Amino acid sequence: MYDKKVENPLVAGNPYLRPTTPPGPLPDLSQAHDILPVPRWEGHDDELRCYRRVWELGLSNLKRPESGTGFVAPFLDAAFNGCIFLWDSVFMLDFARYGRRLVDFQRTLDNFYAKQHVDGFICREIDEATGADAFHYHDPDATGPNLFAWSEWEHYLATGDLARLTRVYVPVLAYHQWTRAYRRWPDGGYWTSGWGCGMDGQQRLDPRDPYGDPYHYHGRMTWVCATAQAALSARCLLKMAREIGTDLGVAQLESDIAEVTAYVNGKLWDEATGYYYDRWADGTLSGYKTIASYWTLLAGLVPPERADRFIAHLEDEREFKRPHRVPALSADSPGYEATGGYWRGSIWPSTESMVLKALTAAGRRDLAHEIACNHLENVTEVFRKTGTVFENYAPESASQGKPAVSDFVGWGGTGPVAVLFEHVFGLRYEAAANVLHWDVRRTEAHGVDRFPVGGKGAARLSSGPRNRAEDAPDVTVEADAPLRVRLTWPGGGVREFTVGP
Repeated sequence: MYDKKVENPLVAGNPYLRPTTPPGPLPDLSQAHDILPVPRWEGHDDELRCYRRVWELGLSNLKRPESGTGFVAPFLDAAFNGCIFLWDSVFMLDFARYGRRLVDFQRTLDNFYAKQHVDGFICREIDEATGADAFHYHDPDATGPNLFAWSEWEHYLATGDLARLTRVYVPVLAYHQWTRAYRRWPDGGYWTSGWGCGMDGQQRLDPRDPYGDPYHYHGRMTWVCATAQAALSARCLLKMAREIGTDLGVAQLESDIAEVTAYVNGKLWDEATGYYYDRWADGTLSGYKTIASYWTLLAGLVPPERADRFIAHLEDEREFKRPHRVPALSADSPGYEATGGYWRGSIWPSTESMVLKALTAAGRRDLAHEIACNHLENVTEVFRKTGTVFENYAPESASQGKPAVSDFVGWGGTGPVAVLFEHVFGLRYEAAANVLHWDVRRTEAHGVDRFPVGGKGAARLSSGPRNRAEDAPDVTVEADAPLRVRLTWPGGGVREFTVGP
Protein backbone atom coordinates (compact mmCIF):
# COMPACT_ATOMS: atom_id res chain seq x y z
CA MET A 1 0.00 0.00 0.00
CA TYR A 2 2.69 2.47 0.97
CA ASP A 3 4.61 1.95 -2.28
CA LYS A 4 1.62 2.75 -4.52
CA LYS A 5 2.31 5.86 -6.62
CA VAL A 6 -0.20 8.23 -8.18
CA GLU A 7 0.85 8.40 -11.81
CA ASN A 8 1.59 11.78 -13.34
CA PRO A 9 0.50 11.65 -17.00
CA LEU A 10 3.39 13.98 -17.88
CA VAL A 11 5.90 11.22 -17.18
CA ALA A 12 4.66 9.24 -20.17
CA GLY A 13 6.21 12.01 -22.28
CA ASN A 14 9.65 11.74 -20.67
CA PRO A 15 11.92 10.88 -23.63
CA TYR A 16 14.70 9.60 -21.39
CA LEU A 17 12.61 6.62 -20.31
CA ARG A 18 12.78 5.32 -23.89
CA PRO A 19 16.35 5.91 -25.07
CA THR A 20 16.69 5.47 -28.82
CA THR A 21 20.43 4.84 -28.82
CA PRO A 22 22.75 3.31 -26.22
CA PRO A 23 25.37 5.54 -24.61
CA GLY A 24 28.47 5.70 -26.76
CA PRO A 25 32.10 5.28 -25.71
CA LEU A 26 33.92 7.89 -23.71
CA PRO A 27 35.49 10.58 -25.87
CA ASP A 28 39.21 10.61 -26.52
CA LEU A 29 40.63 12.81 -23.78
CA SER A 30 44.26 12.66 -24.90
CA GLN A 31 43.99 16.08 -26.56
CA ALA A 32 41.81 17.61 -23.87
CA HIS A 33 44.15 20.48 -23.08
CA ASP A 34 44.17 21.49 -26.74
CA ILE A 35 40.37 21.92 -26.59
CA LEU A 36 39.62 23.17 -23.07
CA PRO A 37 39.75 26.91 -22.36
CA VAL A 38 43.09 28.14 -21.02
CA PRO A 39 43.26 31.17 -18.71
CA ARG A 40 46.22 33.55 -18.66
CA TRP A 41 46.90 35.74 -15.62
CA GLU A 42 50.08 37.71 -14.99
CA GLY A 43 51.62 36.98 -11.58
CA HIS A 44 49.15 34.22 -10.70
CA ASP A 45 50.92 31.04 -11.72
CA ASP A 46 49.54 29.05 -8.79
CA GLU A 47 45.95 29.84 -9.74
CA LEU A 48 46.71 28.62 -13.25
CA ARG A 49 48.31 25.42 -11.96
CA CYS A 50 45.28 24.82 -9.75
CA TYR A 51 43.02 25.36 -12.75
CA ARG A 52 44.87 22.71 -14.74
CA ARG A 53 44.84 20.29 -11.83
CA VAL A 54 41.07 20.42 -11.32
CA TRP A 55 40.50 19.57 -14.98
CA GLU A 56 42.88 16.62 -14.66
CA LEU A 57 40.96 15.38 -11.63
CA GLY A 58 37.57 16.08 -13.19
CA LEU A 59 38.29 14.30 -16.45
CA SER A 60 39.60 11.29 -14.53
CA ASN A 61 36.11 11.03 -13.01
CA LEU A 62 34.26 10.96 -16.34
CA LYS A 63 32.53 7.57 -16.58
CA ARG A 64 30.57 5.51 -19.06
CA PRO A 65 27.41 3.81 -17.77
CA GLU A 66 27.68 0.18 -16.75
CA SER A 67 25.61 -2.26 -18.80
CA GLY A 68 22.23 -2.95 -17.27
CA THR A 69 22.09 0.20 -15.11
CA GLY A 70 19.57 2.00 -17.27
CA PHE A 71 21.80 5.07 -17.45
CA VAL A 72 21.78 6.73 -20.86
CA ALA A 73 24.86 8.95 -21.02
CA PRO A 74 28.47 9.34 -19.85
CA PHE A 75 28.58 11.30 -16.60
CA LEU A 76 30.83 13.12 -14.19
CA ASP A 77 31.22 11.12 -11.01
CA ALA A 78 30.84 12.98 -7.72
CA ALA A 79 34.10 11.37 -6.50
CA PHE A 80 32.48 10.38 -3.23
CA ASN A 81 30.82 6.98 -2.78
CA GLY A 82 30.05 5.25 -6.06
CA CYS A 83 26.73 7.02 -6.61
CA ILE A 84 25.64 9.88 -8.80
CA PHE A 85 24.31 12.77 -6.70
CA LEU A 86 21.70 15.30 -7.75
CA TRP A 87 23.17 18.08 -5.55
CA ASP A 88 26.76 17.44 -6.56
CA SER A 89 26.00 17.00 -10.25
CA VAL A 90 24.31 20.39 -10.55
CA PHE A 91 27.36 22.17 -9.18
CA MET A 92 29.88 20.06 -11.05
CA LEU A 93 28.15 21.23 -14.21
CA ASP A 94 28.64 24.79 -13.01
CA PHE A 95 32.32 24.47 -13.98
CA ALA A 96 32.19 21.54 -16.43
CA ARG A 97 30.00 23.64 -18.71
CA TYR A 98 33.18 25.46 -19.71
CA GLY A 99 34.50 22.20 -21.14
CA ARG A 100 31.50 21.57 -23.39
CA ARG A 101 33.59 21.80 -26.59
CA LEU A 102 35.26 18.60 -25.34
CA VAL A 103 32.33 16.74 -23.76
CA ASP A 104 28.61 17.47 -23.37
CA PHE A 105 28.83 17.23 -19.59
CA GLN A 106 25.24 18.45 -19.16
CA ARG A 107 24.14 14.98 -20.16
CA THR A 108 25.16 13.86 -16.67
CA LEU A 109 21.62 14.87 -15.65
CA ASP A 110 20.09 12.63 -18.34
CA ASN A 111 20.81 9.66 -16.09
CA PHE A 112 18.55 11.09 -13.40
CA TYR A 113 15.76 11.74 -15.89
CA ALA A 114 16.09 8.14 -17.13
CA LYS A 115 15.31 6.98 -13.57
CA GLN A 116 12.16 9.05 -13.07
CA HIS A 117 9.28 7.22 -11.37
CA VAL A 118 5.73 7.21 -12.77
CA ASP A 119 4.65 10.03 -10.43
CA GLY A 120 7.63 12.30 -11.24
CA PHE A 121 9.90 11.35 -8.33
CA ILE A 122 13.66 11.19 -8.95
CA CYS A 123 15.99 9.89 -6.27
CA ARG A 124 18.79 12.25 -5.31
CA GLU A 125 21.41 9.47 -5.17
CA ILE A 126 21.60 6.52 -7.60
CA ASP A 127 24.06 3.63 -7.53
CA GLU A 128 26.48 3.74 -10.47
CA ALA A 129 27.02 -0.03 -10.56
CA THR A 130 23.38 -1.13 -10.46
CA GLY A 131 21.28 1.91 -11.39
CA ALA A 132 19.22 1.40 -8.23
CA ASP A 133 17.90 4.25 -6.09
CA ALA A 134 19.94 4.64 -2.92
CA PHE A 135 16.89 5.56 -0.83
CA HIS A 136 13.38 4.30 -0.37
CA TYR A 137 10.78 6.44 -2.04
CA HIS A 138 9.25 7.64 1.27
CA ASP A 139 12.56 8.37 3.01
CA PRO A 140 12.84 12.07 4.01
CA ASP A 141 16.37 11.93 2.56
CA ALA A 142 15.18 10.46 -0.76
CA THR A 143 15.41 13.52 -2.97
CA GLY A 144 16.48 17.16 -3.27
CA PRO A 145 17.45 19.86 -3.72
CA ASN A 146 14.99 20.93 -6.44
CA LEU A 147 17.62 22.31 -8.84
CA PHE A 148 17.20 20.49 -12.16
CA ALA A 149 15.35 23.41 -13.76
CA TRP A 150 17.95 25.93 -12.62
CA SER A 151 20.82 23.86 -14.01
CA GLU A 152 19.08 23.37 -17.35
CA TRP A 153 18.27 27.06 -17.63
CA GLU A 154 21.87 28.02 -16.86
CA HIS A 155 22.99 25.63 -19.58
CA TYR A 156 20.56 27.16 -22.05
CA LEU A 157 21.72 30.69 -21.27
CA ALA A 158 25.29 29.67 -22.07
CA THR A 159 24.61 27.52 -25.13
CA GLY A 160 21.27 28.47 -26.68
CA ASP A 161 20.56 24.74 -27.03
CA LEU A 162 16.79 24.91 -27.62
CA ALA A 163 16.60 21.22 -28.59
CA ARG A 164 17.83 20.18 -25.16
CA LEU A 165 15.54 22.66 -23.41
CA THR A 166 12.58 21.14 -25.25
CA ARG A 167 13.67 17.60 -24.40
CA VAL A 168 14.16 18.14 -20.65
CA TYR A 169 11.09 20.29 -19.99
CA VAL A 170 8.64 17.46 -19.31
CA PRO A 171 10.76 15.38 -16.87
CA VAL A 172 11.88 18.50 -15.01
CA LEU A 173 8.32 19.83 -14.78
CA ALA A 174 7.08 16.46 -13.53
CA TYR A 175 9.78 16.43 -10.83
CA HIS A 176 8.83 19.98 -9.81
CA GLN A 177 5.21 18.90 -9.50
CA TRP A 178 6.24 15.92 -7.37
CA THR A 179 8.07 18.16 -4.89
CA ARG A 180 5.01 20.39 -4.67
CA ALA A 181 2.80 17.36 -3.93
CA TYR A 182 5.09 15.54 -1.48
CA ARG A 183 7.48 18.08 0.05
CA ARG A 184 5.06 20.93 0.76
CA TRP A 185 3.27 21.54 4.04
CA PRO A 186 -0.44 22.49 3.96
CA ASP A 187 0.43 26.11 4.81
CA GLY A 188 2.64 26.45 1.69
CA GLY A 189 6.13 26.00 3.15
CA TYR A 190 8.44 23.23 1.90
CA TRP A 191 10.41 20.68 3.88
CA THR A 192 13.47 18.51 3.45
CA SER A 193 16.14 16.99 5.71
CA GLY A 194 19.85 17.44 6.31
CA TRP A 195 20.74 14.92 3.62
CA GLY A 196 17.86 15.99 1.41
CA CYS A 197 18.99 19.64 1.32
CA GLY A 198 22.63 18.59 0.89
CA MET A 199 23.77 20.39 4.05
CA ASP A 200 23.92 17.39 6.33
CA GLY A 201 24.76 17.91 9.98
CA GLN A 202 24.10 21.66 10.15
CA GLN A 203 22.02 22.29 13.25
CA ARG A 204 18.84 23.90 11.96
CA LEU A 205 16.25 21.91 13.88
CA ASP A 206 14.42 23.07 16.98
CA PRO A 207 16.57 21.91 19.95
CA ARG A 208 13.36 21.41 21.93
CA ASP A 209 12.31 18.65 19.52
CA PRO A 210 13.16 15.29 21.16
CA TYR A 211 13.48 13.64 17.75
CA GLY A 212 15.94 16.20 16.42
CA ASP A 213 18.37 14.65 13.95
CA PRO A 214 20.24 17.14 11.72
CA TYR A 215 20.84 14.46 9.11
CA HIS A 216 17.60 12.56 8.47
CA TYR A 217 14.66 14.37 10.09
CA HIS A 218 12.43 17.05 8.56
CA GLY A 219 11.78 18.54 12.00
CA ARG A 220 8.15 19.29 11.10
CA MET A 221 9.50 22.67 10.03
CA THR A 222 9.68 24.82 6.91
CA TRP A 223 13.16 24.85 5.41
CA VAL A 224 14.08 28.19 3.87
CA CYS A 225 16.26 26.62 1.16
CA ALA A 226 13.67 24.08 -0.02
CA THR A 227 10.99 26.76 -0.08
CA ALA A 228 13.11 29.24 -2.05
CA GLN A 229 14.22 26.51 -4.44
CA ALA A 230 10.57 25.77 -5.24
CA ALA A 231 10.23 29.35 -6.48
CA LEU A 232 13.57 29.22 -8.32
CA SER A 233 12.52 26.01 -10.05
CA ALA A 234 9.14 27.48 -11.02
CA ARG A 235 10.75 30.65 -12.40
CA CYS A 236 13.21 28.67 -14.51
CA LEU A 237 10.51 26.34 -15.79
CA LEU A 238 8.35 29.32 -16.70
CA LYS A 239 11.23 30.80 -18.72
CA MET A 240 11.80 27.41 -20.36
CA ALA A 241 8.11 27.17 -21.30
CA ARG A 242 8.23 30.58 -22.96
CA GLU A 243 11.34 29.69 -24.94
CA ILE A 244 9.97 26.42 -26.28
CA GLY A 245 6.47 27.81 -26.81
CA THR A 246 4.34 25.65 -24.52
CA ASP A 247 1.53 26.38 -22.05
CA LEU A 248 2.03 23.03 -20.32
CA GLY A 249 2.07 23.60 -16.55
CA VAL A 250 2.39 27.37 -16.90
CA ALA A 251 -0.65 28.39 -14.83
CA GLN A 252 0.48 26.28 -11.89
CA LEU A 253 4.04 27.59 -12.15
CA GLU A 254 2.80 31.18 -11.99
CA SER A 255 0.72 30.26 -8.95
CA ASP A 256 3.71 28.55 -7.30
CA ILE A 257 5.83 31.68 -7.67
CA ALA A 258 3.14 33.94 -6.19
CA GLU A 259 2.44 31.58 -3.29
CA VAL A 260 6.08 31.03 -2.35
CA THR A 261 6.93 34.74 -2.65
CA ALA A 262 4.12 35.60 -0.24
CA TYR A 263 5.08 32.77 2.13
CA VAL A 264 8.79 33.59 2.29
CA ASN A 265 8.28 37.28 2.85
CA GLY A 266 5.33 36.86 5.19
CA LYS A 267 6.54 33.99 7.36
CA LEU A 268 10.33 33.54 7.05
CA TRP A 269 11.55 37.15 7.32
CA ASP A 270 12.59 38.59 10.67
CA GLU A 271 12.38 42.37 10.66
CA ALA A 272 14.46 42.76 13.82
CA THR A 273 17.56 41.08 12.37
CA GLY A 274 16.91 41.60 8.65
CA TYR A 275 17.27 37.93 7.76
CA TYR A 276 15.30 34.96 6.41
CA TYR A 277 15.16 31.90 8.67
CA ASP A 278 13.81 28.38 8.84
CA ARG A 279 10.41 28.24 10.55
CA TRP A 280 9.95 25.72 13.32
CA ALA A 281 6.79 23.67 13.86
CA ASP A 282 5.38 26.11 16.44
CA GLY A 283 5.68 29.03 14.01
CA THR A 284 8.79 30.62 15.55
CA LEU A 285 11.86 31.41 13.46
CA SER A 286 15.02 29.42 14.11
CA GLY A 287 17.53 32.26 14.58
CA TYR A 288 20.27 30.19 12.90
CA LYS A 289 21.84 32.25 10.11
CA THR A 290 22.47 29.53 7.56
CA ILE A 291 23.89 30.28 4.12
CA ALA A 292 20.84 28.39 2.80
CA SER A 293 18.84 31.59 3.28
CA TYR A 294 20.52 33.17 0.26
CA TRP A 295 18.59 30.91 -2.06
CA THR A 296 15.86 33.51 -1.52
CA LEU A 297 18.06 36.11 -3.23
CA LEU A 298 18.86 33.86 -6.18
CA ALA A 299 15.17 33.00 -6.54
CA GLY A 300 14.28 36.70 -6.82
CA LEU A 301 12.17 36.66 -3.64
CA VAL A 302 13.84 39.51 -1.75
CA PRO A 303 12.02 42.86 -2.13
CA PRO A 304 14.24 45.89 -2.94
CA GLU A 305 13.49 47.49 0.44
CA ARG A 306 14.92 44.43 2.24
CA ALA A 307 17.89 43.68 0.00
CA ASP A 308 20.46 46.00 1.58
CA ARG A 309 19.88 44.72 5.12
CA PHE A 310 19.86 41.10 4.01
CA ILE A 311 23.01 41.36 1.92
CA ALA A 312 24.80 43.35 4.64
CA HIS A 313 25.19 40.15 6.69
CA LEU A 314 27.71 38.97 4.09
CA GLU A 315 29.87 42.01 4.89
CA ASP A 316 29.72 41.74 8.67
CA GLU A 317 32.92 40.33 10.21
CA ARG A 318 30.92 38.96 13.13
CA GLU A 319 28.83 36.85 10.78
CA PHE A 320 29.83 35.78 7.26
CA LYS A 321 32.85 37.95 6.49
CA ARG A 322 35.42 35.56 7.91
CA PRO A 323 39.05 35.23 6.70
CA HIS A 324 37.70 32.79 4.10
CA ARG A 325 34.28 33.85 2.87
CA VAL A 326 31.41 32.69 2.99
CA PRO A 327 30.88 30.04 5.73
CA ALA A 328 27.85 27.76 5.70
CA LEU A 329 26.80 29.09 9.10
CA SER A 330 27.39 32.60 10.41
CA ALA A 331 30.06 32.93 13.09
CA ASP A 332 27.52 34.37 15.56
CA SER A 333 25.13 31.42 15.23
CA PRO A 334 25.00 28.58 17.78
CA GLY A 335 27.02 25.58 16.62
CA TYR A 336 29.52 27.49 14.43
CA GLU A 337 32.88 25.68 14.21
CA ALA A 338 36.04 27.59 13.32
CA THR A 339 37.68 24.55 11.70
CA GLY A 340 34.67 23.91 9.52
CA GLY A 341 32.86 21.01 11.16
CA TYR A 342 31.41 20.05 7.78
CA TRP A 343 28.29 22.24 7.36
CA ARG A 344 28.74 23.95 10.73
CA GLY A 345 31.13 26.55 9.36
CA SER A 346 32.98 25.28 6.29
CA ILE A 347 33.14 27.10 2.99
CA TRP A 348 31.53 24.89 0.35
CA PRO A 349 32.07 25.42 -3.39
CA SER A 350 28.37 24.76 -4.00
CA THR A 351 26.94 27.41 -1.71
CA GLU A 352 29.81 29.78 -2.56
CA SER A 353 28.76 29.61 -6.20
CA MET A 354 25.10 30.10 -5.26
CA VAL A 355 25.86 33.25 -3.26
CA LEU A 356 28.01 34.71 -6.04
CA LYS A 357 25.33 34.08 -8.66
CA ALA A 358 22.68 35.52 -6.36
CA LEU A 359 24.69 38.71 -5.78
CA THR A 360 25.36 39.08 -9.49
CA ALA A 361 21.69 38.62 -10.34
CA ALA A 362 20.85 41.26 -7.71
CA GLY A 363 23.25 43.74 -9.31
CA ARG A 364 25.86 43.52 -6.51
CA ARG A 365 28.82 42.81 -8.80
CA ASP A 366 31.31 44.69 -6.61
CA LEU A 367 30.61 42.47 -3.63
CA ALA A 368 30.49 39.33 -5.77
CA HIS A 369 33.93 40.15 -7.18
CA GLU A 370 35.34 40.84 -3.71
CA ILE A 371 34.05 37.55 -2.27
CA ALA A 372 35.14 35.60 -5.37
CA CYS A 373 38.70 36.92 -5.17
CA ASN A 374 38.87 36.06 -1.48
CA HIS A 375 37.58 32.54 -2.14
CA LEU A 376 39.98 31.89 -5.00
CA GLU A 377 42.94 33.23 -3.00
CA ASN A 378 42.19 30.85 -0.13
CA VAL A 379 41.58 27.84 -2.39
CA THR A 380 44.86 28.59 -4.17
CA GLU A 381 46.78 28.94 -0.90
CA VAL A 382 45.52 25.51 0.17
CA PHE A 383 46.53 24.18 -3.23
CA ARG A 384 50.07 25.60 -2.73
CA LYS A 385 50.35 23.68 0.53
CA THR A 386 48.74 20.41 -0.55
CA GLY A 387 48.78 20.21 -4.35
CA THR A 388 45.05 19.53 -4.51
CA VAL A 389 41.51 20.83 -3.89
CA PHE A 390 39.00 19.79 -1.27
CA GLU A 391 35.34 19.13 -0.68
CA ASN A 392 35.17 22.14 1.67
CA TYR A 393 37.44 24.66 3.42
CA ALA A 394 37.92 26.14 6.87
CA PRO A 395 36.49 29.62 7.48
CA GLU A 396 39.18 31.04 9.79
CA SER A 397 42.36 30.08 7.92
CA ALA A 398 43.63 29.02 4.50
CA SER A 399 43.21 25.30 5.10
CA GLN A 400 40.89 22.47 4.21
CA GLY A 401 37.83 21.90 6.33
CA LYS A 402 37.75 19.28 9.04
CA PRO A 403 36.55 16.87 7.80
CA ALA A 404 36.94 17.28 4.02
CA VAL A 405 37.58 14.85 1.15
CA SER A 406 40.70 15.65 -0.91
CA ASP A 407 41.10 15.52 -4.72
CA PHE A 408 37.41 16.40 -4.76
CA VAL A 409 36.38 17.15 -8.35
CA GLY A 410 33.38 16.82 -7.70
CA TRP A 411 32.39 20.39 -7.13
CA GLY A 412 35.90 21.24 -5.98
CA GLY A 413 36.44 22.43 -9.56
CA THR A 414 33.91 25.24 -9.22
CA GLY A 415 36.21 27.82 -7.60
CA PRO A 416 39.30 27.42 -9.82
CA VAL A 417 37.20 27.38 -13.02
CA ALA A 418 33.70 28.90 -12.84
CA VAL A 419 34.44 31.44 -10.10
CA LEU A 420 37.64 32.45 -11.90
CA PHE A 421 35.91 33.01 -15.24
CA GLU A 422 32.61 34.47 -14.07
CA HIS A 423 33.36 36.52 -10.99
CA VAL A 424 37.12 37.19 -10.95
CA PHE A 425 37.59 37.77 -14.68
CA GLY A 426 33.95 38.89 -15.04
CA LEU A 427 33.00 36.87 -18.13
CA ARG A 428 29.46 35.87 -19.05
CA TYR A 429 28.26 34.73 -22.45
CA GLU A 430 24.60 35.31 -23.31
CA ALA A 431 23.75 32.87 -26.09
CA ALA A 432 20.31 34.23 -27.02
CA ALA A 433 21.79 37.63 -27.94
CA ASN A 434 25.23 36.27 -28.91
CA VAL A 435 26.83 38.75 -26.52
CA LEU A 436 29.94 38.26 -24.40
CA HIS A 437 29.69 40.44 -21.29
CA TRP A 438 33.12 41.24 -19.86
CA ASP A 439 33.23 43.14 -16.58
CA VAL A 440 36.96 43.91 -16.37
CA ARG A 441 38.04 44.51 -12.76
CA ARG A 442 41.50 42.96 -12.45
CA THR A 443 44.38 45.33 -13.25
CA GLU A 444 46.94 42.62 -14.10
CA ALA A 445 47.24 41.38 -17.67
CA HIS A 446 44.87 38.48 -18.09
CA GLY A 447 42.73 36.65 -20.61
CA VAL A 448 41.49 33.30 -21.87
CA ASP A 449 42.30 31.19 -24.92
CA ARG A 450 39.42 29.13 -26.37
CA PHE A 451 36.75 30.63 -24.12
CA PRO A 452 33.52 28.84 -25.11
CA VAL A 453 30.79 30.89 -26.79
CA GLY A 454 27.61 29.20 -27.94
CA GLY A 455 27.62 25.46 -28.43
CA LYS A 456 31.00 24.83 -30.09
CA GLY A 457 32.39 28.32 -30.75
CA ALA A 458 35.42 29.84 -29.05
CA ALA A 459 37.02 33.23 -28.47
CA ARG A 460 40.46 34.49 -27.48
CA LEU A 461 40.40 37.30 -24.91
CA SER A 462 43.19 39.54 -23.66
CA SER A 463 43.22 42.52 -21.28
CA GLY A 464 46.46 44.44 -20.79
CA PRO A 465 47.83 45.73 -17.48
CA ARG A 466 46.60 49.08 -16.13
CA ASN A 467 47.27 51.24 -13.11
CA ARG A 468 43.75 51.48 -11.74
CA ALA A 469 40.57 49.44 -12.11
CA GLU A 470 38.77 52.65 -13.13
CA ASP A 471 41.06 53.10 -16.17
CA ALA A 472 39.61 51.96 -19.50
CA PRO A 473 41.01 48.48 -20.23
CA ASP A 474 43.02 47.78 -23.36
CA VAL A 475 41.44 44.56 -24.64
CA THR A 476 41.55 42.40 -27.73
CA VAL A 477 38.92 39.83 -28.61
CA GLU A 478 39.07 37.33 -31.46
CA ALA A 479 36.34 34.81 -32.27
CA ASP A 480 35.78 32.05 -34.81
CA ALA A 481 32.29 33.43 -35.58
CA PRO A 482 30.64 36.87 -35.32
CA LEU A 483 30.39 37.92 -31.66
CA ARG A 484 29.17 41.04 -29.91
CA VAL A 485 31.21 42.16 -26.90
CA ARG A 486 29.94 44.41 -24.13
CA LEU A 487 32.85 45.67 -22.07
CA THR A 488 32.34 47.31 -18.66
CA TRP A 489 34.72 48.39 -15.89
CA PRO A 490 34.50 50.07 -12.46
CA GLY A 491 33.44 53.68 -12.51
CA GLY A 492 30.70 53.19 -15.07
CA GLY A 493 32.77 52.66 -18.20
CA VAL A 494 31.04 50.89 -21.10
CA ARG A 495 32.21 49.95 -24.59
CA GLU A 496 30.51 47.75 -27.19
CA PHE A 497 31.92 46.27 -30.39
CA THR A 498 31.61 43.30 -32.72
CA VAL A 499 34.33 40.82 -33.69
CA GLY A 500 34.56 37.76 -35.87
CA PRO A 501 35.77 36.51 -39.24
